[in-house]
Amino acid sequence: MSSIDQSDTFTLGDRSVKRLGYGAMQLAGPGVFGPPRDHDAALAVLREAVASGVNHIDTSDFYGPNVTNQLIREALAPYSNDLVIVTKIGARRSTDGSWLPAFSPEALTQAVHDNLRNLGLDVLDVVNLRIMFDTHGPAEGSIEAPLTVLAELQRQGLLRHIGLSNVTRAQIAEGRRIAEIVCVQNQYNLAHRADDALIDELARDGVAYVPFFPLGGFSPLQSSTLSDVAARLGATSMQVALAWLLRRAPNILLIPGTSSVAHLRENLAAAELQLPEDALRELDGVAMAA
Repeated sequence: MSSIDQSDTFTLGDRSVKRLGYGAMQLAGPGVFGPPRDHDAALAVLREAVASGVNHIDTSDFYGPNVTNQLIREALAPYSNDLVIVTKIGARRSTDGSWLPAFSPEALTQAVHDNLRNLGLDVLDVVNLRIMFDTHGPAEGSIEAPLTVLAELQRQGLLRHIGLSNVTRAQIAEGRRIAEIVCVQNQYNLAHRADDALIDELARDGVAYVPFFPLGGFSPLQSSTLSDVAARLGATSMQVALAWLLRRAPNILLIPGTSSVAHLRENLAAAELQLPEDALRELDGVAMAA
């Protein structure tokens, strides 16, 4: 079993979490819809993650829907004291599996209660508000109305901390005027680096940045440079991509997802991979060539 580096941590809200965590999205069925192909295998992945030292799990009740949260509860409850479960609201699934905005006060309130019930918690550690003005990426528009609802639910004691997902820099600035924002979750990886400046700004403020699709998401990273570096280091391309993210900035928290114990172990081993300076220079050039 590969155990992640116990000393490499960053603050998420009022908790210290290890920088290599686990994203539960892939535990649901195809297209993140419906039950997993192998229920017992999904439970095994969650238990292996925690046994290997992971103490930051990312999920949402709209994965499935309901599926990943119920799996987390079945596999891990009662939860260890150091485990931080981060969920997100702001979207819902239609009967055909498509992703739809869910920003009304009623929808946001119901989503928080659904996450509490399916995870078996009295209070949620962190709730990310997923902005759905454009399902393909961040799009400008005020987030005041939905974030104010979430801040009120925080005051009611249903959640401890608030994060933002799929947002622009202007929306982050607007959000920080309404509530304390402890993390930002946007798409970012070796080739998709639009948030470079933002990451550095958040690092200076002690705010965690959690890249989704750290390995490319539904279209895995393809790069001859990445493959060449991996071959020289005796690692996989995905391990190198994760190791590069860990080196990129101290506030980056990783949540690579998988439904396979073997793949989970491979991902966790990235925490031990050392990237020499020449490899870092080569990898930094991947975004310019993308």
